Amino acid sequence: MAVNTKTITLLSVLCFAVIAIAASITNRGKYKNLKILPQDITEKKMDSIMEAYSKALNVSCDFCHTKTKSDTLDFALDNGMKENARKMITLTINLNKEYFYFDSTIRPEYLNVVSCNTCHRGNPYPINE
Repeated sequence: MAVNTKTITLLSVLCFAVIAIAASITNRGKYKNLKILPQDITEKKMDSIMEAYSKALNVSCDFCHTKTKSDTLDFALDNGMKENARKMITLTINLNKEYFYFDSTIRPEYLNVVSCNTCHRGNPYPINE
């Protein structure tokens, strides 16, 4: 009888350990299809960045993100505008990293000396002046 209790206790502990490990692994990949922004980005940082993009271009989320048939946004789905946005994000990251990366405590992806607003100034497409 004591063997069965020990076995059950050991199996229970192992099950809880496996569940805990599985839960921690699935939390890492909260965002799907991130190709430029870091995979470990926090929800607060993601919201802040997306809001900055939206304000700089004076657009709503569906400018880059595709609506589904149920009229919700599929943030992971790629489209041409999202690919252009990725190119622009890469451009600003590279400019900031190359010319304004003075504080090594900030990740280069989060520098914003040169931002969308530098060229867009509240317009969906940069203005040629």
